Amino acid sequence: MGKKPKEVKRVVLDTNILVSALLFDGELCRFVELWQQGKIIPLISKDTFSELTAVLEYPKFSLSSTEIRSIIENEILPYFEVIETSEDDQGVCRDPMDDKFIDCALSASADFLISGDKDLTALKHYKSVKIVHASEFLRVYR
Repeated sequence: MGKKPKEVKRVVLDTNILVSALLFDGELCRFVELWQQGKIIPLISKDTFSELTAVLEYPKFSLSSTEIRSIIENEILPYFEVIETSEDDQGVCRDPMDDKFIDCALSASADFLISGDKDLTALKHYKSVKIVHASEFLRVYR
């Protein structure tokens, strides 16, 4: 008998994972394939989107406004579910700037929050959300 297909997972990707997946070659590019193939549903909120766009504008990435717009229009908007956050969990994470990812994940009933940030991954889970390293999540899809 064949393998049972993997259930589509609802995931929040923190900014460092998302930027790496979009801009660099390597293991994290697999996330782009997963959302394009419909194997994951990436979730984004107003606050997490604002952080993403600010990071994409960093001079070290040398992206023009046209390139940033193209990334948003071709890789974010067609695949990401935009979430209206209803949670307001403050002080959950050692770094209060990371609480917005937890709020997004809880508001969207995400299965996973995927991060490379030790302040987030140290939690391992919060309420119903599992918080994992990218490599840990990607092992499931190999």
